[in-house]
Amino acid sequence: MTDKVKGPASYFPSIEAKYGQPVAHWLGLIEGQDGRTHMQLVSWLKADHGMGHGHANALVAHALATRKGTA
Repeated sequence: MTDKVKGPASYFPSIEAKYGQPVAHWLGLIEGQDGRTHMQLVSWLKADHGMGHGHANALVAHALATRKGTA
């Protein structure tokens, strides 16, 4: 039986399909933005990279949880 992916990672296939880059690309960009809050990062992805709110939020949530060791 295959477990269904939940949480922010459930958005990853559609993010890759829509924006043409692997999730690792986006997570790398986020990692280069130290010192910004969650919402600042979401706003940055939306403004500078044309990302929708849900996709940006999922990437940022995953990246920050990974930094904290909770992902």
